Amino acid sequence: MSKTVFITGTSSGLGKLTAKHFAQQGWNVAATMRTPEKETELTQYPNIKIFKLDVTNLEQVKTATEQAIAAFGKIDVVVNNAGMGTYGALELAKEEDIDWQFAVNARGPINIIRAFLPHFRENEGGMFINISSFMGITSAVPLGSLYNMSKFALEGLTEGLYYELKPLNIHLRLIEQGGSKGNNFVESVVWNQHPDITAYDELTNKLQNLMGSRDESQLDDPMLIINAIDDLATGKNNKFRTVIGDMGNMLMNMRSSMPIEEYMDKMSSFF
Repeated sequence: MSKTVFITGTSSGLGKLTAKHFAQQGWNVAATMRTPEKETELTQYPNIKIFKLDVTNLEQVKTATEQAIAAFGKIDVVVNNAGMGTYGALELAKEEDIDWQFAVNARGPINIIRAFLPHFRENEGGMFINISSFMGITSAVPLGSLYNMSKFALEGLTEGLYYELKPLNIHLRLIEQGGSKGNNFVESVVWNQHPDITAYDELTNKLQNLMGSRDESQLDDPMLIINAIDDLATGKNNKFRTVIGDMGNMLMNMRSSMPIEEYMDKMSSFF
């Protein structure tokens, strides 16, 4: 009997590629997105069903969860992939952008996890794979305080739930990635701006230029991330945290090898 994976944020990028991969491996896939009426690729797969879902909307979370369970009978793995990034000086951030950053990257996974816990308890097992970032465990970056906050929150949530849900045979896993080719991260970043405050312009310009000059060859192959998700879902890898890519591993090794003050000085000098 085929297993089923429920994936958030499948309209583009990593989420869409992950849905295709699992479908090609014979899994049933519940692919969710905010605008399913625009989707044309995933609809071509007979073992993919698409559900409307904004992870910040509790009513949609409830409906999509119930519909997916009704469609497939059982969900084995949930991949919390949906996310967004807000960058720029905290002082310049709009109130709605602060709330939206937390709502999507932290409260969104909470909403999904809470919706599936009764189903996993009833089936005496299940797995949540939360897509985080090396910026959630190794390195905050200048002007990324809100994004870092959201990923640090996701890390703490997942680690706390690990102990809470392990006795129920419900497993928690984290993917620590640093950006993949074709994921359109730079284009989707929301930048905090204020026309009357220029104190942060120099640092903002440096970071924007750095992010804008990072070509595709410097990003990770998305298949590295997808294969890591597959290995977790199939039990080939039982690590709690899986770090993807050279940059994340380099920063993790650097941070663990020196006092935090020295590490932060090195990061400051880089930017």
